[in-house]
Amino acid sequence: MMTSKERIVASIKGQSYDRAAITPIFMAWAAHFIGRTYRDYYLDGNVLVQAQLAVVRAFNIDQISAISDPWREASAYGLTFDYPEQGVGKPKELLIKEPEDVKKLKPLDIAASERMQQRVDSVATMSAEIGKTHSVLGWVEGPLAEYSDLRGLEDTMLDLIDKPDMYHQAADIITQNAIDFAIAQIQAGADMIGIGDAAASLVGPALYESWVLPLEKRLIDAIHAAGGLAKLHICGNINPIIALMAKTGADVIDVDWMVPLVQARENVGPDITLCGNFDPSGVLLQGTPQIVADAATECIQKGGLRFILMPGCEVPQNTPEENIRAFCPCKGCLVESLLTNT
Repeated sequence: MMTSKERIVASIKGQSYDRAAITPIFMAWAAHFIGRTYRDYYLDGNVLVQAQLAVVRAFNIDQISAISDPWREASAYGLTFDYPEQGVGKPKELLIKEPEDVKKLKPLDIAASERMQQRVDSVATMSAEIGKTHSVLGWVEGPLAEYSDLRGLEDTMLDLIDKPDMYHQAADIITQNAIDFAIAQIQAGADMIGIGDAAASLVGPALYESWVLPLEKRLIDAIHAAGGLAKLHICGNINPIIALMAKTGADVIDVDWMVPLVQARENVGPDITLCGNFDPSGVLLQGTPQIVADAATECIQKGGLRFILMPGCEVPQNTPEENIRAFCPCKGCLVESLLTNT
């Protein structure tokens, strides 16, 4: 029997494994699983670790994750937030309103940033607890996503066309800070870093290739140089840009539910591990256990050797537990025979 970490490494290297690796994105669901709020989860590193350990052990999944919310780096840049009990935080105001505001962006002191250091500490705790047997996933915001967090999504899209120099000046600093944050998590015990760059799904291939891909590649190259693996997560419809995403050097590309796996494989080639991709809402949240199992089975069959199974994005917080057990390799798993005969 392989360890979870061995299983994931084999998936990435294109080697044989005993079953498909399973890595659902648990955040709010994990918090509720241990009787805590989502706000508790992302503001208290001990709650995050407790919740992550609970779901990893309850559902026999292969990766423990430090993903929580998109605001850790943003808080270090100086944004302040309202944090609702059951939702993600909301910025009180944007940081970059005018071109001169880019001067506010400085190299970040991770140790002096409470929320960034908290993630590093959570990674260290998870690594010490189960890092020998399980993959530990650190997390950073991607360059376009972080710029959007600080600038606002609409103005970000306009800046790529009207003020690309302003964007690039800011994104250069943002990318270096993301590199430092990723390396700190690798040094704390993360073997893989996830890069969340969801805003990139809203730009076309030309803009992505010019303004996003080079920065993502710079970040991924630095992760590799530090000894980590890189997972690129751009949720949404990435059909127009997935072939370009493969050029970043990412070891794993997350594929959301609206992207056909067969088409995704054709676009990225045989050497990149795909991760996904049944519908988190229409299937996992609203379906029956059998519908979930059938969707997971189809993904495994289409995913090929270099494939990791998860819903296309985060597990919705009201998902019935029996639906999670339908595809996770634990007691009651409805796709167990397929998993173990991959």
